[in-house]
Amino acid sequence: MRGVVSFATAVAVLGFCSLAWADVPKPEEIAACNSEAKEAVRKGSAAPSTPAPTASDQRRAAEARGRNAPTDGANASVRSSDPQIEGMDPQGAKDPVYQAAYRTCMRRSGF
Repeated sequence: MRGVVSFATAVAVLGFCSLAWADVPKPEEIAACNSEAKEAVRKGSAAPSTPAPTASDQRRAAEARGRNAPTDGANASVRSSDPQIEGMDPQGAKDPVYQAAYRTCMRRSGF
């Protein structure tokens, strides 16, 4: 019985750890999605491959445009509890098309 309890505890701990780490995008995933979102903005919202912004994208972009907080240059990024917008370029966050493309890329990456 003791072995079963130890095994169950180990499985629970490992399962919790894998869930905790799964929601954190890696720097290379963030960079790739920021690059993809910049390309989507360059192509424009009329391009068939450009994701359509949602109402949440529109709202967050308006909020980002309203903020005038200084950024620390290239290392600045959006901090969020939502892994689909975590790491988004702060300038790109002001554009709903950028946000839609970034979210779509992060979703394809498993976030």
